Amino acid sequence: MSNEATILHADVDSFYASVEQRDDPLLRGRPVIVGAGVVLAASYEAKAYGIRTPMGGAQARRLCPHAVVVRPRMEAYSQASKALFEVFNDTTPFVEGLSIDEAFLDVGGLRLISGTPTEIAVRLRRDVLEKVGLPVTVGVARTKFLAKVASGVAKPDGLLVVPTDAELEFLHPLPVERLWGVGPVTATKLRDRFITSVGEVAQLGESALVRMLGRAAGQHINALAHNRDPRPVQVGRRRHSMGTQRALGRRPRSPETLDADLVALVDRLTRRLRAAHRVCRTVVLRLRFDDFSRATRSHTLMEATAHTKTILATARGLLAAAMPMIRSQGITLIGVTLSNLDDDHAIQLPLPFDRPLAHPIDATLDSVRDRFGSAAITRAVLLGRDQGPSVPLLPD
Repeated sequence: MSNEATILHADVDSFYASVEQRDDPLLRGRPVIVGAGVVLAASYEAKAYGIRTPMGGAQARRLCPHAVVVRPRMEAYSQASKALFEVFNDTTPFVEGLSIDEAFLDVGGLRLISGTPTEIAVRLRRDVLEKVGLPVTVGVARTKFLAKVASGVAKPDGLLVVPTDAELEFLHPLPVERLWGVGPVTATKLRDRFITSVGEVAQLGESALVRMLGRAAGQHINALAHNRDPRPVQVGRRRHSMGTQRALGRRPRSPETLDADLVALVDRLTRRLRAAHRVCRTVVLRLRFDDFSRATRSHTLMEATAHTKTILATARGLLAAAMPMIRSQGITLIGVTLSNLDDDHAIQLPLPFDRPLAHPIDATLDSVRDRFGSAAITRAVLLGRDQGPSVPLLPD
């Protein structure tokens, strides 16, 4: 790990909502909700009323009846993201994108050219505001973990530099939920033992955490509680999984309707997979129920593929196995994730060796949609159905 605080974590505040407020001056200073059925984003004025993602739209409007609800404009968000990353890449060649609105930047070698990390962070925030028109919060620290924590503490529209000689003084008073990997379940386990702060986690020691949480989680959380995070900023790092999901609301859905939802998700996801020249081996089905509990089901294929028919058949099998649980608990969200990704040229070809990697039907459909738009050709089961917004993503 570096001995200097040279890692920046830059994160746009309420990205979708900020783009809407940037493009419509009448929305500035007002509570804004992006998405009607499900909250995709909320401005900080709306968050003050307790509105969060992915809250149902009806609940959000009850919390803040005078909020302005706008339809998502994915193309506008995609363009804003491209402009944002142009500023990031003009700042330093070492940029690791985490999502369309946040990234790590390593500025350790730029002191003679661009100034200190703090000066670079100040200039970065100014450039994003002037060139993209969006507020961005920046955390500066010695490790990626602490830089991200710092930006979270500094939100909204802030800058926080964690001095190297005061890292634990800053980190240890924070709640345990600030540690990466501490979700609701782990936080409950810790709080049930009256462990509420990062400092109290650090005092437990690794062996106690391993007994409490398991080896992997215990070692990981113990390291972060002492700010041990040796990971460098990685340029050009490819994602390990691809996923998409759709919120369904609370009304009952028939098996046929759920199957159509699944088909739409798999079609969208496999097209992304092939466009990135990737193949997958594991298909994961993600479900959320009426009581907000969640479940996942997965299956690993014998060989890697990007073939829609194969992946859809696997996902359908997982959905069929989960139907008893869905009937008893209801369902409010369905998602599909493809993992164990690899480059499509890296797989071992089975006999016959001249078989194309992409199925001819998939390749033809991809070409038509690339040329004429994603709605140019679709399955009969999806005709007339709203397939939900296609969320913009970082290029893979």
